[in-house]
Amino acid sequence: MEKIIEIYTDGAAKGNPGNGGYGVYLRFGTKIKELSQGYRLTTNNRMELLAVIVALESLKTTSYPVRVTSDSKYVIDSITKGWVLNWVKKGFIDKKNEDLWRRYLHVAKNFSLEFIWVRGHNGHFENERCDILAVQAAESRNLLIDEYYEQHESSNKLF
Repeated sequence: MEKIIEIYTDGAAKGNPGNGGYGVYLRFGTKIKELSQGYRLTTNNRMELLAVIVALESLKTTSYPVRVTSDSKYVIDSITKGWVLNWVKKGFIDKKNEDLWRRYLHVAKNFSLEFIWVRGHNGHFENERCDILAVQAAESRNLLIDEYYEQHESSNKLF
């Protein structure tokens, strides 16, 4: 049986934009690791994508295939349908989250990746756990600043 690194992710935002957070559940064989972090002003889509990025960046090896499972159609479809590659070709004109998409593409090139979409809030154990981690992170007092979002994208939403 081939060894595979399994990554489960979720993002949350209290208000959109608002406080946000991501949750990650990683499994390799019997080893499990959880990651989460909250931000004071961000969006759900940014947290969904950041969860995948942080998970990949946390891996210490590229020797095994990686399966990423998420309830985010935004993330899964953008990757599996090749939309993000078209956005790169067009210079991300009128597209949001360029910073995170570029960061994703930089880290993803090192891995053999498979992506699976699951329906959220549907009893999937790992997805439910990621949701709990993401919500707790968004509600925590230890909120970081999503600098790119606050400097480049949030100003467009003031009026």
